[in-house]
Amino acid sequence: MIKLNITENQANQRLDRFLKKYYTKAPLSMIYRMIRKDVKLNGKRAKEDTVLSAGDELTLYITEEESASLMGSVRKVNARKQFKIVYEDENILVANKPFGLLTHGDSHEKKNHLANQVMDYLIAQGEYDPSRDRTFTPAPCNRIDRNTTGLVIFAKNPQALREMNAVLREKDCIEKYYLTILSGELKDDLFLKDSMVKDQERNRAVISGSDAEGAKSMETLVTPLDHGTYKGRRYTLAQVRIFTGRTHQIRTQLAHAGYPLLGDSKYGGNTALNPTQLLHSYMLCFREMPEGKLSYLTGKVIKCPPPENFRAVRDSIFGKEIQ
Repeated sequence: MIKLNITENQANQRLDRFLKKYYTKAPLSMIYRMIRKDVKLNGKRAKEDTVLSAGDELTLYITEEESASLMGSVRKVNARKQFKIVYEDENILVANKPFGLLTHGDSHEKKNHLANQVMDYLIAQGEYDPSRDRTFTPAPCNRIDRNTTGLVIFAKNPQALREMNAVLREKDCIEKYYLTILSGELKDDLFLKDSMVKDQERNRAVISGSDAEGAKSMETLVTPLDHGTYKGRRYTLAQVRIFTGRTHQIRTQLAHAGYPLLGDSKYGGNTALNPTQLLHSYMLCFREMPEGKLSYLTGKVIKCPPPENFRAVRDSIFGKEIQ
Protein backbone atom coordinates (compact mmCIF):
# COMPACT_ATOMS: atom_id res chain seq x y z
CA MET A 1 0.00 0.00 0.00
CA ILE A 2 1.25 3.50 -0.96
CA LYS A 3 0.13 6.73 0.72
CA LEU A 4 0.63 10.10 -0.99
CA ASN A 5 -0.05 13.45 0.67
CA ILE A 6 -0.97 16.12 -1.87
CA THR A 7 1.25 19.22 -1.62
CA GLU A 8 0.46 22.79 -2.71
CA ASN A 9 2.39 22.19 -5.93
CA GLN A 10 0.33 19.08 -6.68
CA ALA A 11 -3.11 20.52 -5.87
CA ASN A 12 -5.79 21.85 -8.26
CA GLN A 13 -5.45 19.13 -10.87
CA ARG A 14 -7.63 16.17 -11.78
CA LEU A 15 -6.93 12.84 -10.15
CA ASP A 16 -6.29 11.07 -13.48
CA ARG A 17 -3.89 13.77 -14.67
CA PHE A 18 -2.02 13.76 -11.38
CA LEU A 19 -1.55 9.98 -11.51
CA LYS A 20 -0.42 10.11 -15.15
CA LYS A 21 2.26 12.67 -14.26
CA TYR A 22 3.25 10.76 -11.13
CA TYR A 23 3.43 7.38 -12.87
CA THR A 24 4.95 8.39 -16.19
CA LYS A 25 5.52 4.80 -17.31
CA ALA A 26 1.90 3.73 -16.78
CA PRO A 27 -0.35 3.68 -19.87
CA LEU A 28 -3.58 5.64 -19.58
CA SER A 29 -5.65 2.44 -19.50
CA MET A 30 -3.74 1.35 -16.38
CA ILE A 31 -4.31 4.74 -14.73
CA TYR A 32 -8.08 4.44 -15.17
CA ARG A 33 -8.04 0.85 -13.97
CA MET A 34 -6.14 1.92 -10.84
CA ILE A 35 -8.70 4.65 -10.14
CA ARG A 36 -11.56 2.15 -10.43
CA LYS A 37 -9.97 -0.57 -8.28
CA ASP A 38 -6.83 0.51 -6.42
CA VAL A 39 -7.17 4.16 -5.40
CA LYS A 40 -8.94 5.92 -2.54
CA LEU A 41 -9.00 9.66 -1.86
CA ASN A 42 -9.27 10.51 1.84
CA GLY A 43 -10.49 6.97 2.46
CA LYS A 44 -13.18 6.98 -0.27
CA ARG A 45 -13.46 6.04 -3.92
CA ALA A 46 -13.12 9.00 -6.28
CA LYS A 47 -13.84 9.66 -9.94
CA GLU A 48 -11.09 10.39 -12.43
CA ASP A 49 -12.16 14.07 -12.77
CA THR A 50 -12.04 14.77 -9.02
CA VAL A 51 -9.87 17.85 -8.41
CA LEU A 52 -7.21 17.35 -5.75
CA SER A 53 -6.66 19.78 -2.86
CA ALA A 54 -3.57 20.44 -0.75
CA GLY A 55 -3.64 18.12 2.25
CA ASP A 56 -5.61 15.34 0.52
CA GLU A 57 -4.40 11.81 1.14
CA LEU A 58 -4.26 9.32 -1.70
CA THR A 59 -4.08 5.63 -0.85
CA LEU A 60 -2.95 3.29 -3.62
CA TYR A 61 -3.43 -0.41 -3.09
CA ILE A 62 -0.35 -1.47 -5.02
CA THR A 63 3.03 -2.73 -3.88
CA GLU A 64 6.04 -0.47 -3.44
CA GLU A 65 7.81 -2.48 -6.14
CA GLU A 66 4.99 -1.91 -8.62
CA SER A 67 4.86 1.79 -7.73
CA ALA A 68 8.60 2.20 -8.25
CA SER A 69 8.43 0.40 -11.63
CA LEU A 70 5.77 2.84 -12.91
CA MET A 71 7.70 5.97 -11.95
CA GLY A 72 10.07 7.68 -14.35
CA SER A 73 13.49 8.51 -13.01
CA VAL A 74 14.00 11.93 -11.42
CA ARG A 75 16.15 14.00 -13.76
CA LYS A 76 19.48 15.29 -12.50
CA VAL A 77 20.38 17.89 -15.08
CA ASN A 78 23.18 19.74 -13.26
CA ALA A 79 23.26 22.47 -15.93
CA ARG A 80 25.92 25.18 -15.77
CA LYS A 81 24.44 28.51 -14.62
CA GLN A 82 24.82 31.25 -17.23
CA PHE A 83 21.87 33.52 -16.45
CA LYS A 84 21.56 36.39 -13.98
CA ILE A 85 18.57 36.98 -11.71
CA VAL A 86 16.90 40.35 -12.29
CA TYR A 87 13.95 39.83 -9.92
CA GLU A 88 12.77 37.04 -7.63
CA ASP A 89 10.04 36.45 -5.07
CA GLU A 90 8.18 33.40 -3.69
CA ASN A 91 6.16 32.96 -6.91
CA ILE A 92 8.26 34.09 -9.87
CA LEU A 93 11.85 34.51 -11.00
CA VAL A 94 12.82 36.85 -13.85
CA ALA A 95 16.06 35.79 -15.52
CA ASN A 96 18.37 37.71 -17.84
CA LYS A 97 19.01 35.20 -20.63
CA PRO A 98 22.42 35.58 -22.29
CA PHE A 99 23.12 35.41 -26.01
CA GLY A 100 23.25 31.94 -27.57
CA LEU A 101 21.28 30.12 -24.84
CA LEU A 102 17.98 28.37 -25.61
CA THR A 103 15.00 29.11 -23.38
CA HIS A 104 13.82 25.49 -23.71
CA GLY A 105 15.71 22.42 -24.88
CA ASP A 106 15.39 21.10 -28.42
CA SER A 107 16.45 17.96 -30.31
CA HIS A 108 20.08 19.14 -30.30
CA GLU A 109 20.37 20.59 -26.78
CA LYS A 110 18.52 18.67 -24.08
CA LYS A 111 20.54 19.64 -21.00
CA ASN A 112 22.17 23.06 -20.93
CA HIS A 113 19.27 25.45 -21.60
CA LEU A 114 17.77 28.22 -19.48
CA ALA A 115 14.84 26.18 -18.12
CA ASN A 116 17.20 23.54 -16.73
CA GLN A 117 19.59 26.13 -15.33
CA VAL A 118 16.76 27.86 -13.45
CA MET A 119 15.46 24.50 -12.19
CA ASP A 120 18.93 23.59 -10.86
CA TYR A 121 19.18 26.98 -9.14
CA LEU A 122 15.82 26.44 -7.40
CA ILE A 123 16.85 22.93 -6.33
CA ALA A 124 20.08 24.31 -4.86
CA GLN A 125 18.09 27.00 -3.01
CA GLY A 126 15.78 24.35 -1.56
CA GLU A 127 12.73 25.85 -3.31
CA TYR A 128 12.05 22.89 -5.58
CA ASP A 129 12.36 19.17 -4.89
CA PRO A 130 11.79 17.06 -8.05
CA SER A 131 11.54 13.85 -6.02
CA ARG A 132 8.65 15.32 -3.99
CA ASP A 133 6.87 17.51 -6.56
CA ARG A 134 6.95 14.96 -9.35
CA THR A 135 3.94 16.44 -11.17
CA PHE A 136 5.22 20.04 -11.44
CA THR A 137 8.38 21.61 -12.86
CA PRO A 138 9.20 25.34 -12.62
CA ALA A 139 8.70 26.66 -16.14
CA PRO A 140 9.23 29.74 -18.33
CA CYS A 141 6.08 31.72 -19.06
CA ASN A 142 7.49 33.55 -22.07
CA ARG A 143 10.12 32.59 -24.58
CA ILE A 144 12.78 34.51 -26.52
CA ASP A 145 14.99 33.28 -29.37
CA ARG A 146 18.42 31.75 -28.80
CA ASN A 147 20.21 34.90 -30.05
CA THR A 148 17.85 37.36 -28.34
CA THR A 149 18.92 38.43 -24.86
CA GLY A 150 17.05 39.64 -21.81
CA LEU A 151 14.03 39.03 -19.61
CA VAL A 152 12.33 35.65 -19.24
CA ILE A 153 9.69 35.06 -16.54
CA PHE A 154 9.66 31.74 -14.64
CA ALA A 155 6.86 30.51 -12.39
CA LYS A 156 7.87 28.66 -9.23
CA ASN A 157 4.52 27.02 -8.48
CA PRO A 158 1.49 25.79 -10.46
CA GLN A 159 -0.88 28.61 -9.51
CA ALA A 160 1.68 31.25 -10.46
CA LEU A 161 2.24 29.44 -13.78
CA ARG A 162 -1.49 29.35 -14.56
CA GLU A 163 -2.02 33.00 -13.64
CA MET A 164 1.07 34.28 -15.46
CA ASN A 165 0.24 32.34 -18.63
CA ALA A 166 -3.29 33.75 -18.52
CA VAL A 167 -2.21 37.39 -18.17
CA LEU A 168 0.45 37.05 -20.86
CA ARG A 169 -2.32 36.15 -23.30
CA GLU A 170 -3.93 39.53 -22.59
CA LYS A 171 -2.57 42.59 -24.41
CA ASP A 172 -2.66 45.08 -21.56
CA CYS A 173 -1.71 43.26 -18.33
CA ILE A 174 2.04 43.07 -18.98
CA GLU A 175 3.77 45.40 -21.41
CA LYS A 176 6.88 43.84 -23.01
CA TYR A 177 9.56 46.13 -24.42
CA TYR A 178 12.68 45.39 -26.46
CA LEU A 179 15.67 47.44 -27.58
CA THR A 180 17.10 46.93 -31.05
CA ILE A 181 19.09 48.66 -33.79
CA LEU A 182 17.41 48.99 -37.18
CA SER A 183 18.97 49.35 -40.60
CA GLY A 184 17.67 52.62 -42.06
CA GLU A 185 16.28 55.81 -40.56
CA LEU A 186 12.90 55.47 -38.89
CA LYS A 187 11.70 58.99 -38.07
CA ASP A 188 8.28 58.42 -36.50
CA ASP A 189 6.49 55.81 -34.41
CA LEU A 190 5.47 52.80 -36.48
CA PHE A 191 2.54 50.53 -35.61
CA LEU A 192 2.68 47.21 -37.46
CA LYS A 193 -0.23 44.80 -37.81
CA ASP A 194 0.35 41.75 -39.97
CA SER A 195 -0.38 38.04 -40.26
CA MET A 196 2.32 35.39 -40.42
CA VAL A 197 2.81 31.70 -41.09
CA LYS A 198 5.77 29.61 -39.97
CA ASP A 199 8.06 28.16 -42.63
CA GLN A 200 9.18 25.06 -40.70
CA GLU A 201 11.73 23.99 -43.31
CA ARG A 202 13.69 27.24 -43.14
CA ASN A 203 12.79 28.05 -39.50
CA ARG A 204 11.51 31.50 -40.29
CA ALA A 205 8.25 33.44 -40.22
CA VAL A 206 6.67 34.71 -43.42
CA ILE A 207 4.18 37.57 -43.75
CA SER A 208 0.92 36.21 -45.16
CA GLY A 209 -2.70 37.08 -45.75
CA SER A 210 -4.98 36.75 -42.74
CA ASP A 211 -6.87 33.95 -44.50
CA ALA A 212 -3.77 31.79 -45.08
CA GLU A 213 -3.78 28.35 -43.47
CA GLY A 214 -2.24 28.56 -40.01
CA ALA A 215 -1.95 32.37 -40.15
CA LYS A 216 -1.47 34.17 -36.83
CA SER A 217 -1.85 37.89 -36.20
CA MET A 218 1.07 40.08 -35.06
CA GLU A 219 0.94 43.57 -33.53
CA THR A 220 4.03 45.64 -32.80
CA LEU A 221 4.74 49.28 -31.91
CA VAL A 222 8.18 50.68 -32.82
CA THR A 223 9.45 53.96 -31.34
CA PRO A 224 12.69 55.55 -32.61
CA LEU A 225 15.04 56.68 -29.83
CA ASP A 226 18.08 57.93 -31.75
CA HIS A 227 19.60 58.07 -35.23
CA GLY A 228 23.17 57.61 -36.35
CA THR A 229 25.49 57.02 -39.30
CA TYR A 230 28.26 54.46 -39.60
CA LYS A 231 30.40 54.16 -42.75
CA GLY A 232 27.77 55.95 -44.77
CA ARG A 233 24.81 53.84 -43.59
CA ARG A 234 21.93 55.19 -41.50
CA TYR A 235 20.70 53.35 -38.40
CA THR A 236 17.95 53.78 -35.80
CA LEU A 237 18.06 52.84 -32.15
CA ALA A 238 14.50 51.76 -31.39
CA GLN A 239 12.24 50.62 -28.59
CA VAL A 240 9.79 47.90 -29.62
CA ARG A 241 6.64 46.94 -27.76
CA ILE A 242 5.00 43.66 -28.76
CA PHE A 243 1.28 43.08 -28.23
CA THR A 244 1.44 39.47 -29.45
CA GLY A 245 4.20 36.89 -29.03
CA ARG A 246 4.83 35.16 -32.34
CA THR A 247 7.97 33.40 -33.56
CA HIS A 248 10.46 35.98 -34.93
CA GLN A 249 7.71 38.62 -34.71
CA ILE A 250 9.91 41.70 -34.38
CA ARG A 251 12.43 40.50 -36.93
CA THR A 252 9.78 39.55 -39.50
CA GLN A 253 7.63 42.65 -39.25
CA LEU A 254 10.46 45.16 -39.28
CA ALA A 255 12.16 43.48 -42.23
CA HIS A 256 8.84 43.53 -44.10
CA ALA A 257 8.44 47.23 -43.24
CA GLY A 258 11.88 48.01 -44.70
CA TYR A 259 13.85 48.28 -41.44
CA PRO A 260 15.58 44.92 -40.87
CA LEU A 261 17.44 44.46 -37.60
CA LEU A 262 21.15 45.17 -37.74
CA GLY A 263 23.00 41.83 -38.07
CA ASP A 264 19.90 39.78 -38.84
CA SER A 265 21.06 37.96 -41.98
CA LYS A 266 18.02 35.65 -41.99
CA TYR A 267 15.72 38.62 -42.62
CA GLY A 268 18.01 40.81 -44.73
CA GLY A 269 19.82 42.86 -42.09
CA ASN A 270 23.32 44.28 -42.61
CA THR A 271 25.97 42.15 -40.84
CA ALA A 272 28.95 44.51 -41.22
CA LEU A 273 28.86 45.61 -37.57
CA ASN A 274 27.52 42.43 -35.96
CA PRO A 275 26.99 38.88 -37.30
CA THR A 276 23.64 38.31 -35.54
CA GLN A 277 20.61 40.43 -34.68
CA LEU A 278 20.89 42.87 -31.80
CA LEU A 279 17.61 42.37 -29.96
CA HIS A 280 17.24 42.67 -26.20
CA SER A 281 14.16 42.19 -24.01
CA TYR A 282 14.83 45.01 -21.57
CA MET A 283 11.61 45.99 -19.75
CA LEU A 284 8.44 44.41 -18.33
CA CYS A 285 5.71 46.71 -17.01
CA PHE A 286 3.04 45.01 -14.91
CA ARG A 287 -0.12 47.07 -15.29
CA GLU A 288 -3.47 46.05 -13.80
CA MET A 289 -2.92 42.46 -12.70
CA PRO A 290 -6.13 40.50 -12.01
CA GLU A 291 -7.15 39.40 -8.53
CA GLY A 292 -5.15 36.36 -7.48
CA LYS A 293 -1.77 35.13 -6.34
CA LEU A 294 0.14 37.63 -8.51
CA SER A 295 -2.00 40.75 -8.00
CA TYR A 296 0.81 42.31 -5.88
CA LEU A 297 2.82 42.77 -9.09
CA THR A 298 0.49 45.57 -10.27
CA GLY A 299 2.57 48.67 -11.04
CA LYS A 300 5.93 46.85 -10.92
CA VAL A 301 8.52 47.66 -13.60
CA ILE A 302 11.44 45.29 -14.20
CA LYS A 303 14.37 46.52 -16.32
CA CYS A 304 17.52 44.88 -17.60
CA PRO A 305 20.28 46.80 -19.46
CA PRO A 306 21.50 45.36 -22.78
CA PRO A 307 24.65 43.19 -22.81
CA GLU A 308 28.13 44.54 -23.41
CA ASN A 309 28.21 43.64 -27.12
CA PHE A 310 24.94 45.48 -27.77
CA ARG A 311 26.20 48.55 -25.88
CA ALA A 312 29.48 48.56 -27.81
CA VAL A 313 27.77 48.52 -31.21
CA ARG A 314 25.21 51.08 -30.06
CA ASP A 315 27.86 53.47 -28.81
CA SER A 316 29.94 53.12 -31.99
CA ILE A 317 26.92 54.24 -34.06
CA PHE A 318 25.14 56.73 -31.82
CA GLY A 319 28.04 57.91 -29.68
CA LYS A 320 26.19 58.08 -26.37
CA GLU A 321 24.29 55.87 -23.96
CA ILE A 322 20.50 55.89 -24.05
CA GLN A 323 18.93 55.28 -20.62
